[in-house]
Parts: sequence; C-alpha cells; structure tokens
Amino acid sequence: MAASPTPPNRKVLGRLSLPERTFVADALRTETVGGVLLLLAAVTALVWVNVPALHDSYESLSHFHFGPSALGLDLSVAHWAADGLLAIFFFVAGIELKRELVAGDLRDPRTAALPVVAALCGMAVPALVYVLTSLSGGGSLTGWAVPTATDIAFALAVLAVIGTSLPSALRAFLLTLAVVDDLFAILIIAVFFTDSLDFAALGGAFVGLAVFWLLLRKGVRGWYIYVPLALLIWGLMYNSGIHATIAGVAMGLMLRCTRREGEEHSPGEHIEHLVRPVSAGLAVPLFALFSAGVAVSGSALGEVFTQPETLGVVLGLVVGKTIGIFGGTWLAARFTRASLSDDLSWPDVFAVSSLAGIGFTVSLLIGELAFEGDPVLSDSVKAAVLTGSLIAAVLATVLLKMRNAKYQALWAAEERDEDLDGIPDIYEQDDPAYHLRMAELYESKAAEHRRLAEVAGGAGDGDDGPA
Repeated sequence: MAASPTPPNRKVLGRLSLPERTFVADALRTETVGGVLLLLAAVTALVWVNVPALHDSYESLSHFHFGPSALGLDLSVAHWAADGLLAIFFFVAGIELKRELVAGDLRDPRTAALPVVAALCGMAVPALVYVLTSLSGGGSLTGWAVPTATDIAFALAVLAVIGTSLPSALRAFLLTLAVVDDLFAILIIAVFFTDSLDFAALGGAFVGLAVFWLLLRKGVRGWYIYVPLALLIWGLMYNSGIHATIAGVAMGLMLRCTRREGEEHSPGEHIEHLVRPVSAGLAVPLFALFSAGVAVSGSALGEVFTQPETLGVVLGLVVGKTIGIFGGTWLAARFTRASLSDDLSWPDVFAVSSLAGIGFTVSLLIGELAFEGDPVLSDSVKAAVLTGSLIAAVLATVLLKMRNAKYQALWAAEERDEDLDGIPDIYEQDDPAYHLRMAELYESKAAEHRRLAEVAGGAGDGDDGPA
C-alpha cells in the first residue's frame, strides 16, 4: 500500500486575501487615528496632573459625581469613563472577535492556532514574570493580570509616529493578537475581579441580552430600540457586581458578521464601521485622560524599579510580552508543520512581539480593579504601566527601524497597481485578463519610447554642426 503524500507546509504570516487585507486596512486606519488621540490624551493627563496650578482641577473633575443614585449609578467622571465608555470599546472588541471567528482568520482551526497560541503565551509569560518578580521581592500577587494586555491603538500610534511601513500580514497578526488578547482580558476581568453578585440584577441583564438577541434574530432595525436596551443591559450588569464592560462584549458577540445574498456588508461589519470611530476617537481617549493622570517625579519613577509590584509590571510588559508572543509563535509554527513566509524572518516576528508590550488601556483598567483599595499602589502601578509601555515602544521603534528598508520594499510591492484597476497587481498574477492589460500597457509605453527615439534621432540628423 502506497504511503499517503506528506501535506505541504503552511506558510506563517503569508499574504492576506484581498478582502481580508481591505478589512484590516480599514480597521487599522481608524485605530491609528484613535491611537494618536489616545497618545495625546495620555500626555494631556500627565501634564494636567503634574502642573501644580492645574492638579486640583484634575482631581475635582475626575471625582465629580453625577448620575441617577436611585439606580445605583451616581458615579464619578473617572468611573463613568472606565465602566461606561470602555463598554463601547469592548462592544467593538466583541464584534471583531465574532467576525474573526466566523469570517476571519480564526474560523479555520489550523490558521487560528498561531495567533491563539501566541496570544495565550503572550499573556501567560508576563503574568509569570510578574509573579516571580513580586514573590522574590515580597510584594502582592494581586496585580498578576496587569501586564497581560496589549493596546492595539497605542501600538498603531507608535507605528504612525515612527513611520514604519509594516507589511499587511504583520499588521493583521498584531490585530488578531489584540482581538484574542481582549477576549482573555475580558474573561480575566469577569472571573477574577467580581467580588459579590446581585443575582436579581444579573438575571435582569441576562433577560435583556436575550431580548437583544431575539430582536437581532427577527431582523428588527432601529437605533432607538437598541440603544435604550443596551443602556438598560449595561446598568443591570453594572449593578450585578460584574464589570459593566462585559455587557458590551456580550452584545458585540451577538451580532451577525456573515454576509447574506445581496448584502454588501453584514450587520456586524456595518455597526462596527459606525461605532469604531466613537470607540477609538472618543471612548478610549477619554478613559486615558482620566486614568493616566499620575504624579511623575524622579523619586516616583525610581520607585517603579524598586517596588516588586511595579517592577513586575514593567518586566512583564517589556520582557514577558516579547518572549511570550515570539516563543508562542515559534512553538505554533514548529509543531504545526508550518514555515515562516518567504518575505519575512524571525527577527520581524520578534520586533512585532516587542510592540505588543505596549499595554495601556486594558492594563490601566485591570490595575485600577486589582488595587482598588490601595490608591497609592494603584497610582504606582499606573506609572509602571506607562513606563513599561514607553520602554516597549522605544525598543520596538529601534527594532522596526532596523528592518524598515525591507518593510518599505514589501509595502511598495503590496501597493503597486500599474494597470490602475484599483486592485494591487500582486493579487492578479493568476488572472489572464490582467496580463493582457499589462501587455497592452507595455506595448503602449514601448511605442511612445520608439516615437521619442525617432524624434531625437531626427533632430540629431538635422544638426549640421558648426560651419
């Protein structure tokens, strides 16, 4: 009996399909703008807090309470930003995750294995680094989850600032990592940061989610129905004791993200297109404005590297994230008979892994939850998140700049569209019509060159030179 043929090796981080490339480009364009706003918001918060004349106004605004107390929603501005506005961010994350599961890279278990393993290792190793660092210094283990999250918007802002032409496959890998990362961060928040439950409110939230799902199934349309229902679900979830952002991701996961006949976009894609700018341009920057405001001084920065909890956060982000994601990617490739794309090399994966060490939004949120009863340590951990993210950004900048000439060449090849049909040439190599168009184009150029040569030759023949 003849042996079955050995299946060909899969390529890791190979070229994206054209629809996937288009989706990734659109999503990352919005996240990049949001990342720049996030960066500006963080800098504004730091300046606001550290200028003595402005410090009190920041504290007063941050702790100003408003909202219906009868509904248990008399919250501070900072609290509204963390529990309310971030629910929009997690709603978009839920839609992204659903799309990846049903129409993106995660729908194929073989393709999904790489980013899932990389993301899991990219969360487990930072947590382990934090635990070992904190244990060795006699610190608290409460903050083990702080360095586990990646902030895709901040990472893309760094790419925008340094001007690196990262190939679309690496950008998609970073985006998928962040989506899986967000999923596990949500699970961590739900499981480890829920102290007590109000089962009546929780039951009401589940009933609201069931109604939300039924309305979607029936094809009911109208923002005036869904927005009040979403607010009700959010309020019930908040009062249940589970972090209210869970309501956002639950509703996002319920949206249909597959296209039916005659649809240009699925409902999930359409709603994500509408809500993503609100999330990236408003919700996340406002959260950063009221979360990144920590006092920074020489002694405070020095303490970041001397306290076991804060040192664990910095090392977790800078060292743990890089080693975890790079190691997870290598292991997934090694044990799934996959090989790296011919256009890339392992130093490219290492550079992107270091970029994933920028853990801002969700890391700040988990830091607030982990050290809620200790405001001094909570501020120190926030400073550690900022410091670790900054170091990771600088490290990634150096590594990516070293490879930038190669990335620019790859990016130019991906973008080249000589026949001007709106589709990059690299995606039309198997289309005979493309080659016919290119033959006509080259023939036209050749004819123009012959004409110019004849004109130049004629001018030369008519030149009799000096008498």
